Amino acid sequence: MKAIELIEELKNGAFELSGRTCDTVKAGNPEKEIGKVAVAMFATVDIIKKVKEWGADMLIVHEPTYYDHFEEMLVNPVTEAKKKLIEESGIVLFRYHDFMHHRPIDQIPEGEVHYLGLKGKLENTPYSASYMYHLYEPITALDLAKLMEKELGIKHVKIAGERNKKSTNIALCFGTPGGVYDLLRDENVEIVLTGEICEWMLGEYARDAALLGYNKSLIVMGHIGSERDGMRLLAEKLSKKHTSFETKYFECGEVYTYTEE
Repeated sequence: MKAIELIEELKNGAFELSGRTCDTVKAGNPEKEIGKVAVAMFATVDIIKKVKEWGADMLIVHEPTYYDHFEEMLVNPVTEAKKKLIEESGIVLFRYHDFMHHRPIDQIPEGEVHYLGLKGKLENTPYSASYMYHLYEPITALDLAKLMEKELGIKHVKIAGERNKKSTNIALCFGTPGGVYDLLRDENVEIVLTGEICEWMLGEYARDAALLGYNKSLIVMGHIGSERDGMRLLAEKLSKKHTSFETKYFECGEVYTYTEE
């Protein structure tokens, strides 16, 4: 199979996109035959080196490689050095973002919920890449955060607002999608899960709401922690579906380090 054939397969089944997409080949020849496919959240410098050592022909990532959504690369020593490293690797680098989200079942929350082991019903919201998840069994924000640290390997999950009241209505706003503030203020939403926030707006709203007696929680997972398991599930699916090439998930790790390390 050629890289371009796998790319077309990944796009298949997604809703038609209007306007510009960031899902393009960032490096390498898409006509290349693939024997090993690596999957990761980010094409960090460490990831590029690891997948090259593994012998990958192709690397599929979810987020930008050059620090801009459409990767309109500003020339500076960091981007130039990284570009050289990628080009020398010979790897076909493909970003799989828009087509991953714009599907009947968004593959990012599918992966996060799958590895958390939470059972419930997923529903769309009016906001792009944000969903409601109605749990069959209630859980507290504190127990949910502990579950994330255990099952998703997130180093430090942050909770703003109520910690100990059981909830069933959870808004899934993984990464940094639209509608987070709207869903947090929705009286039918008890817990909002997201990747990154503006603390003075979202964090303080959740804290005050809880202090006023509302069952309202905001759980901040970090951008990587809130989306990478969608990529992990993608690697698992590709591995099961395709035997003509080898697929392996590579963990890029969290962007932050901590004092206890």
